[in-house]
Amino acid sequence: MALSAVRDVGTNLVLSTVLDTEREYLTEDEVEKLIRAAETGRDRTMVLMAYRHGLRVSELIGLQWSQIDLNTARIRVRRAKGSDDSVQPLGGREVRGLRKLRRAQPVGSRFVFLTRLGGPMTRNAFYKMLEKAARKACLEGVHPHLLRHGCGFKLVNDGMDTLSLAAYLGHRQLANTRRYTKMSAARFENLWRD
Repeated sequence: MALSAVRDVGTNLVLSTVLDTEREYLTEDEVEKLIRAAETGRDRTMVLMAYRHGLRVSELIGLQWSQIDLNTARIRVRRAKGSDDSVQPLGGREVRGLRKLRRAQPVGSRFVFLTRLGGPMTRNAFYKMLEKAARKACLEGVHPHLLRHGCGFKLVNDGMDTLSLAAYLGHRQLANTRRYTKMSAARFENLWRD
């Protein structure tokens, strides 16, 4: 989408085109739209987990049942790119989705997310699935990493401190977490009462 802007240059008015900047993250509402637009329970669970745990695509598609404890509702997130691993809680929606997936898979399946042919989900298949869900949800400019960024922005806007956010996303360097501190101005409302 392009926006038009008028600038005054000397005595002439100049109409210029300003391109929208690329989207930085997905909002919680946009993620819910993607989940509703996803075709299968597997796809809905993948989008939800990528968002809630700030998973990179490689972390999501490489997720194994040995990392998940459905009884205690915990996931051991193995981070890529030299990031720190962590153990995180699973929400009720995630546990229900994972239980359905587990029941539908052959006994002894190693990977959580399988293709229709029974092999581990591929990066390309996840990209295509997300792209299809985004089109159906009428969302433009969606790519998988926006789910990770959406997680970071949501958590910081909900009040999570920078150190906790860095640990949650696996950042070893706080500089990598700074992008998420661009928070909504609404968070500062009512700080001063007159």
